[in-house]
Amino acid sequence: MEDREKQIRNVTLWGAVVNILLTVAKLLAGIFGRSAAMVADGVHSLSDLLSDLVVLVFTHISSKDKDREHSFGHGKFETMATLIVSVILTVVAYKLMSSGVESIVDIATGETLPEPGYIALIAAVVSIIAKEILYQWTAKVGKRTNSTVVIANAWHHRSDALSSIGSLIGIGGAIILGHEWTMLDPIAACVISVVIAVTAIRIAIPSLAELLEASLPEDIENEIIKTASEVPGVSDIHELKTRRNGISFIIDAHIVVDPSMSIVEAHDIATNVEEALTAKFGKETQMNIHVEPDKASR
Repeated sequence: MEDREKQIRNVTLWGAVVNILLTVAKLLAGIFGRSAAMVADGVHSLSDLLSDLVVLVFTHISSKDKDREHSFGHGKFETMATLIVSVILTVVAYKLMSSGVESIVDIATGETLPEPGYIALIAAVVSIIAKEILYQWTAKVGKRTNSTVVIANAWHHRSDALSSIGSLIGIGGAIILGHEWTMLDPIAACVISVVIAVTAIRIAIPSLAELLEASLPEDIENEIIKTASEVPGVSDIHELKTRRNGISFIIDAHIVVDPSMSIVEAHDIATNVEEALTAKFGKETQMNIHVEPDKASR
């Protein structure tokens, strides 16, 4: 668990450093390069920094051992962090959309926007490269540590890269095609906001389901039944109840055994089931296996 937290902390801290540098660079490039999309892009990088902080705080809490107040562990803190990151992404999407629409309305009513400068274009290219590298690295750590919040944060990095791609299109189009095409800049910001909103929803749905104690997916439950049924001495398994707690699965099930065997033998079978499920789904798996006699054998 300590190694897991260390991996998450390292990649998140590096991400925070990059986000600080990009926030400052993009805001300055947007201001001096007269680009609304680049300023919005800089604000997006600032929101990335906020999500980095959320990841660091909540994954530290979730890595703590069980205690009297949290007998199943602190895994839900990591799930809550994932939901918070998705909310941050939603706010970013809203701000980008409202800013872009406002600029489009201003242009449509006769107001002119200043033509973006090349410094904004360069900032967009640098941001795309840096944030895609961060996405790849963070996603890899998230998958290796089975951390939903780190994967969500990786998508936050990628949404920033997508934001910069939109800025690149808008700024580049305005520079190449001329002053009358400056509307490409806020249009790009609006398109970016939709992509970010979709990402936020995709991240939020499984996290919300977990917080509402939803069962594990059917394919995983089928694997649980299959794994338990293959343990010698188990004739059936029913009353399966499952849920997720951060990186761990919580499994409650009834196994059916021969009624003629001793309590010790039945207990040993239940232990074997627990060991088989732990081997299959990881050492963090928490189980409550209830033993029942096979009524058909009586």
